[in-house]
Amino acid sequence: MFIWKYLSAILFYITLPFFYLERVIHKKNGGWKSKFGFCDEIKSEKGVIMVHGCSVGEITAVEDLIKRIKRDFPDNKLIVTTSTLTGQEIAKKKFSEIADYITFFPFDIQSSVKRFLKRINPSVVLIAETEIWPNFAYNCKKNNIPLYIINGRISDSSFGMYRIGKLFFKEVFNFYSGIFTQSNEDSKKFVSLGMNSNKVEFMGNLKFGIVKTDSEIDLGQNGYKVWLAGSTHKPENSIVIDTFSKLKNDHAELKLLIAPRHLERVSDIESLCDKYNLKYGKRSNSDVFSDNVDVIILDTLGELKYMYSISYIAFIGGSFNKTGGHNPLEASICRVPVLSGPQIFNFKDIYSILTKAGAAKIVKTQHDLYDEMNKLLNNESVYIDAQNACDGVFKEQQGATDFVINILKRIQYTKEKVANN
Repeated sequence: MFIWKYLSAILFYITLPFFYLERVIHKKNGGWKSKFGFCDEIKSEKGVIMVHGCSVGEITAVEDLIKRIKRDFPDNKLIVTTSTLTGQEIAKKKFSEIADYITFFPFDIQSSVKRFLKRINPSVVLIAETEIWPNFAYNCKKNNIPLYIINGRISDSSFGMYRIGKLFFKEVFNFYSGIFTQSNEDSKKFVSLGMNSNKVEFMGNLKFGIVKTDSEIDLGQNGYKVWLAGSTHKPENSIVIDTFSKLKNDHAELKLLIAPRHLERVSDIESLCDKYNLKYGKRSNSDVFSDNVDVIILDTLGELKYMYSISYIAFIGGSFNKTGGHNPLEASICRVPVLSGPQIFNFKDIYSILTKAGAAKIVKTQHDLYDEMNKLLNNESVYIDAQNACDGVFKEQQGATDFVINILKRIQYTKEKVANN
């Protein structure tokens, strides 16, 4: 670790000009002062709780946790940090009225980390998912600051890299007070890399901490099976409507509720419905399904999450283009089997859990989409198995937020007990 402190600083300053130039070119430059540790000084008698999420995905994952921390620890200061500019923007959008301070995580060099910790003075640090910063971890340990990885995971590719440097990472991992993982498999990976098994524990996945949004919306869906295509993009509108028109030949009870990601695509969907001779209505007109109306276009804002509870099958868009998919959990928590295209890198970890359980299927082509829809519509046992898989996934994964809150309560109790003695 002694060598690393100086080697990391040398490498950092050598690469800094190139890193800065790349940031400027891609218009992601910002927060340099904060990243060097020049942030506001935070003081709190009850202590500072710091939550770090690298970028958008991690910040989204800790949203419910941050709200719970604010509720359960009102006398503590709450600090949220991110590494990326987009993460910072999302954090400020979501937590500007919740967190006491939002700033950037420091560069992992001694000077920046020491300056940052002196000014923030956290009583506990929670790192979402898996970011390993050796200097930061070392200084937390040196200053008796409890440091935890929450929602931890190690991908197979990252695991191979960590194994190559196992001796180094073994030392770094043991600077952490605890590592709490999304799965038992992830726990085993951390232990195999040298982390003390007593400090590793399965907690579940924070992203599964959503609450079911029941709906009393009546789209005339009774007696029909509604296929909800949510957050669709331009190529997917055509894929979905073409597939639906073919499925209707054998499944008269099937109806389509299509929710474009961008409302300017509504006219495109109308044109596609006309092309396939499909009678359609629009939510903004309060239209409903009937023997004559096969398609309802959800052309309103803020209603999509409520529509999953009245659906039979869901297709999650942004997955047949470069968008990287959208969150499938609002469908899954409503016991709705999910189908998605192959481009789901924004939610890769969630889809990995859902597909392994059988709650979701990834289809590579439109033909595969048609086949999977047919399986769910034709075989009741296949459909019920997928529904039960949704229940099983949430039963296993939920409780992660409570897990972390209990850790924080335990830390606070211990510190108050020591202070009183």
